[in-house]
Amino acid sequence: MELNINNKDHEQREDEEEDQYGVLLYYKYTQIPDLDELFTFYHSNCNSLSLLGRVRISPLGVNVTVGGKLSALKKHIAAVDSNSLFQGTDFKLAACGRPLNGKVAEECGFTSLSIRIVKELVTLSSNPLLKSPEFSDAGKHLSADEFHSMLQRAGQLDKESTERDRDLVLLDARNLYETRIGKFHTPDVETLDPGIRQYSDLPSWIDDNSDQLQGKNVLMYCTGGIRCEMASAYIRSKGAGYENVFQLFGGIQRYLEQFPDGGFFRGKNFVFDHRISVGSSDANILGTCLLCGMSFDDYSSRLRCSYCRMLVLVCDSCQRKGSVYVCELCKNHHKGVELVSSSENGRLSSMPQQIGRETVSSDAKPSSQLPWRQAVGSPPRKLRILCLHGFRQNGSSFKGRTASLAKKLKNIAELVFVDAPHELPFIYQPSAVAESHQNCTSPPSSLLQQSPPPPPLEHCRKKFAWFVAPDFRGKSESESDNLDREWKMGDGPFDPLQYQQQTAGFEESLAYIKTVYAQKGPFDGLLGFSQGAAMAAALVCAQQTRRRLLQTGEMEYGFVILCSGFGLTKLMEVEEEKIQVLKCPSLHIFGSDHGKDRQIANQASRKLASLFDEGCSVTIEHDSGHIIPTRPPYIDQVKDFLGRFL
Repeated sequence: MELNINNKDHEQREDEEEDQYGVLLYYKYTQIPDLDELFTFYHSNCNSLSLLGRVRISPLGVNVTVGGKLSALKKHIAAVDSNSLFQGTDFKLAACGRPLNGKVAEECGFTSLSIRIVKELVTLSSNPLLKSPEFSDAGKHLSADEFHSMLQRAGQLDKESTERDRDLVLLDARNLYETRIGKFHTPDVETLDPGIRQYSDLPSWIDDNSDQLQGKNVLMYCTGGIRCEMASAYIRSKGAGYENVFQLFGGIQRYLEQFPDGGFFRGKNFVFDHRISVGSSDANILGTCLLCGMSFDDYSSRLRCSYCRMLVLVCDSCQRKGSVYVCELCKNHHKGVELVSSSENGRLSSMPQQIGRETVSSDAKPSSQLPWRQAVGSPPRKLRILCLHGFRQNGSSFKGRTASLAKKLKNIAELVFVDAPHELPFIYQPSAVAESHQNCTSPPSSLLQQSPPPPPLEHCRKKFAWFVAPDFRGKSESESDNLDREWKMGDGPFDPLQYQQQTAGFEESLAYIKTVYAQKGPFDGLLGFSQGAAMAAALVCAQQTRRRLLQTGEMEYGFVILCSGFGLTKLMEVEEEKIQVLKCPSLHIFGSDHGKDRQIANQASRKLASLFDEGCSVTIEHDSGHIIPTRPPYIDQVKDFLGRFL
């Protein structure tokens, strides 16, 4: 009788366990021979087991985060494990409560089943044209015990420690909002926290800080291990001095399972499901409130920075309905400093104010959605593109010249126009009176002998430039009110090669664009036309070489579009050595050899394009003149290029 009771109790406990909710995470890098077949398997299996979550399938493997009954998850594991492609897969199964917060569940993708075929399991670079490193070159896997032992030996720094243990750096491959609430800490071990907004920013950080990694034993970690696969391969791809890269197999999750007290890990492990974070038995809180600085590490409110959409920590006492928050990264990059009303710590009492000369979208409605991240449920955002006009133009005239382009890109792009900083005098040629007046110039020279040149007509607008001649003399304050001094007679007929002599003024233009970024930014990309294209190329050069000492993040952009562009040799050199290659996604649009562009030669635009990395550049040659063509097939190629950044 007693045996029957015990059996019933055991069966009841098993039934309760099988009905318990759980979360399953796993990834596997392997060549997938048939994407459609694998898609069909996941669709059938997950739906039949009532699993919800995310499944990402690429030619190089899968990345899966799903939730459901533990019994269903175990059946899913058995089905996947039976496929030879997934041998050796680390299935991370955890029991937990069901999603209670609908907002959190929706953001984490646990209200539906999403199965997609993608190019990459995780996006290492925001440059969609650059080739990812080979996953087979990833760093050596270390078990939780091996990882812990290496940190322990390195931290002791005694005579028994090997040189390998002492010459070690710990690299966190996660985003800033994750490291806020938990990270590894080992005494006497250098720990590098990139402080990045998103994973695709990590390669740039590695490039900028490679001196801290070269010749070292790099020990990497992330949440579950997948981000370290590509990141470690990227470091190793740099060659000599970067061979010794190791990564925590199974990530922080496996480490905390092995060391329930936390070991060398402090705080909580941020996870991308409805659990939000997972901690150890150590109850210490590492995170702090953005506003008051009190200990706080709960992201369940899902509050985000109003500029970049990154998660921010705001304690219950500091949360106010309708408040606008600015994360530490955006504050460091001078966001939130120009406001309608005053700010208090990281919280703003109103939305950022639009500042500057002229900001317009392609459909004449300024967008309040700023780049980087987008709120769940909001309409698809547009790319914000800063447009740099050509020589002797202004933002308004360039807007008019690109009206057709703006109209055809209105669903994907918002164009922002500004005037260049160097104001130019009005130039006239001694020609017919009618023609001169139509072009805002002066009457013929015979009339000039009788009277001084008249002031410009009321409808004449000021003209500007990004570069000027070395002997250019800007107007003084006293001259700015003297309209007669704005008129100058041309030295001769139009010289199509005049752009080669306009090499001065970059420092002023650079400082001006920094101001534009601070007041109107951020921007997803730059579009430059003619001299504006030369300016955009010079900005890319200055940022890559740090010749102009640009601060990291001061002027962020993901791509450049250079139309009828040319390069200025003086600005494309660094310490008398020419730039080898510019690593920025670029679209080059210029006239073909048989085109009608009489101002910028095809060879000049082609030479500029050759300075950019072939792996991330696209070239469109057209048969039109000094314009940006908007008819098919050219506009379709432009849309295809921009579509990669949406």
